[in-house]
Amino acid sequence: MMRIGFDAKRAFFNYSGLGNYSRNTIQYLRNYYPENEYLLYAPYKPSAPLLTDIPDHQIIYPQGLVSVFPALWRSYLLPRKLHSDKIDLYHGLSNEIPFGIHKYNIKSIVTIHDLIFLRYPEWYNKTDRSIYRRKTLYSCRNATRIIAVSNQTKSDIVEFYKIDPSKIDVVYQGCDPRFYRESSQLQKEEVLKKYDLSEGYILYVGTIEKRKNLLNLVRAIHSGRINKTLVVIGRQTGYAGVVKKFIASNNVKDIRFLENVPGEDLVPLYQIAALFIYPSVFEGFGIPILEALYSKIPVITTSGSCFREAGGEHSIYVDPENIEQIADSIKKVLENNQLRLNMIIKGYDHALKFNDRNIADNIWEVYRAALGKEN
Repeated sequence: MMRIGFDAKRAFFNYSGLGNYSRNTIQYLRNYYPENEYLLYAPYKPSAPLLTDIPDHQIIYPQGLVSVFPALWRSYLLPRKLHSDKIDLYHGLSNEIPFGIHKYNIKSIVTIHDLIFLRYPEWYNKTDRSIYRRKTLYSCRNATRIIAVSNQTKSDIVEFYKIDPSKIDVVYQGCDPRFYRESSQLQKEEVLKKYDLSEGYILYVGTIEKRKNLLNLVRAIHSGRINKTLVVIGRQTGYAGVVKKFIASNNVKDIRFLENVPGEDLVPLYQIAALFIYPSVFEGFGIPILEALYSKIPVITTSGSCFREAGGEHSIYVDPENIEQIADSIKKVLENNQLRLNMIIKGYDHALKFNDRNIADNIWEVYRAALGKEN
């Protein structure tokens, strides 16, 4: 038995991609390697956590005076606690490990999801870029091993930080196991009624920010005169105002924005869609692509970056800046039933490679390598 510690901040409190990755990783290992003790370190006590079913004694958070400074505890004071807890291995699930951990000779893993802030610095303010760079650079240099969520991310770590590629393992992400199951007809009907939708819409899922490129998707639907509802699910940032201004100025019809959609509704919302489109300019991996493939709907996404790793050979790839190409691809999928069927069947086969057992085994192999275990 080993004592393994996790940075569980996002597992308990984050609804989006990093939170999903953290929760899935912890659950996969608990399910398939239950002989170990897993301790979850959070910067404050979870009151209504997203990750449930964890025994209280396995949730560690600052108490007493230090609880007033949760960020300080998580980034600087945690190594001493890990040492006193006799942790064999610590896994920073979201791009960082605490500063000073190497001084305690604690074996560590860091998962790096992306280095987009270095590749596209114009999308981030100077302060955020500086913080992200300091944390990720320290983590990549001082972690025992690095998990990259795609070959694209591995290449970026080598390019920007000059890390020896032999220190980096690519372990793909999965998606919530809820997507493995077909929703009942009743569930689908209920969700359509709840959100006042009809079957056969185009679906976009992701934070509404510039990098995700929703504006070009809306432009493509408008210029291509595509007579289908576009359902947009995701947290809105200031960029959403830019998209909505275009919609209002051009009198674009049938664009529906949904926020804070619970997971139990998201699954049937995927499965009812005619197709899924993810025109993001750059990602570390792209979990929504997997969610769509598991939901047995065709996927259109971006060429380059990591997208083909997630989408496989039978998704359609487009230039995210080419409005006409995006529109033509949507029409092609909507109008060709044989193409749709082939994309659904082959896409689902591809998604099955990202099952939770394979991911758990691959992560476990990284742990063993970090600990110097031969078999």
